[in-house]
Amino acid sequence: MTKPMRRIMVIGPGGAGKSTLSKALAAKLDLPLIHLDKHYWQPGWVPMTEDHWPAAVEELAARETWVMDGNFAATFDIRMPRTDLVVFLDFGRWASLWGAVTRVLKQSGQVRSDMAPGCPEKFDAAFFVWLWNFPRDTRPTLTDALERYPQVPVVRLTSRRAIQRWLAAIT
Repeated sequence: MTKPMRRIMVIGPGGAGKSTLSKALAAKLDLPLIHLDKHYWQPGWVPMTEDHWPAAVEELAARETWVMDGNFAATFDIRMPRTDLVVFLDFGRWASLWGAVTRVLKQSGQVRSDMAPGCPEKFDAAFFVWLWNFPRDTRPTLTDALERYPQVPVVRLTSRRAIQRWLAAIT
């Protein structure tokens, strides 16, 4: 008998579709959806203070069920012990950049449903630099964190087509 998926983390670079997949997965499995960005960012793109963030994540992770969207590798040790499955959108640099640019063009000035009020979509050069450097700087941090929890299964998806196939196969 397989363990039920009651707490699922969705991670990966910006623009890969974490929020879109998380929304679809939560609906399909009838699980509550938690977008970490929505909790971390305050109006005007002000980050939550680092002394409050771990406690906020602990409270979110303590819930019985969830699909949790967001990297925040510094909080992996809070979330992973309660996680049943990690879905890692392991996209290449260009696919992520394409997704992020497309999102900015389509939603510029609007607050996305996965973001906090007062945080409209905008072109942010620092974000695009972070995204460009994701394979070198952030991906190793995520994979190292995943290796610390070998008991948690990881589904690694490398394209939007793979996401659709995987999502369609879930019952």
